[in-house]
Amino acid sequence: MPANERKTFEAQLQNDTNFKAQVADIKTLLLGIETQALKEQLDSFHNELSKTSTIIKPKPNVRFLNFKKVAVAAILILSLGAFWWFSSSTNSKLYANYFTPDPGLPTTMGTTDNYAFFDAMVNYKQGDYKTAISKWKKLELNDPKNDTINYFLGVAYLADKNTDKAITYLNKTVEVPESVFTKDAYFYLGLAFLKSEKTDKAKEAFQKSSSKKSEGILKALK
Repeated sequence: MPANERKTFEAQLQNDTNFKAQVADIKTLLLGIETQALKEQLDSFHNELSKTSTIIKPKPNVRFLNFKKVAVAAILILSLGAFWWFSSSTNSKLYANYFTPDPGLPTTMGTTDNYAFFDAMVNYKQGDYKTAISKWKKLELNDPKNDTINYFLGVAYLADKNTDKAITYLNKTVEVPESVFTKDAYFYLGLAFLKSEKTDKAKEAFQKSSSKKSEGILKALK
């Protein structure tokens, strides 16, 4: 949703108990529908295990120290420390303001030969990132260059606060220029670098994303 609508939505979510409960109910209902759809596909999936499965891409002496030298050194240290703190604080705030996990793919659209992928997608949408990662990692073994798997592994690792792993998989995603996930992968890659305090790399990734959210972060980093 647009930024202004999202701000209003999140404010109401925090302040209105009834509204929060309604949102939780809707989320539970949607996830229940998706889970049921997957269960209904399970029998067919078991009958097609023999087929090839693919993922659809959509210590100093102080007395002899010179006081002026000590003062200069102290100022330099304090200045560097202040710069680091300010930069770190800015990056952390930007990350907190802009990071939300990718909403994921609609699992009700999955075909039987993609059951394993969409089964993990349900875990992902429920916020059970570790389980989703575990399942997608098994699929990765058979198709390590699949941009769909690499993208969602990257976002799931970032949501699970494993920034290094997230960067690894998001980098793999953007290595496929024709991928439909390229723009979003660069955005999340920028956030991962931002969280890792690698501001220059973050800027580079956001520039390649060219999304509105990336433009907003780039303006804040100037």
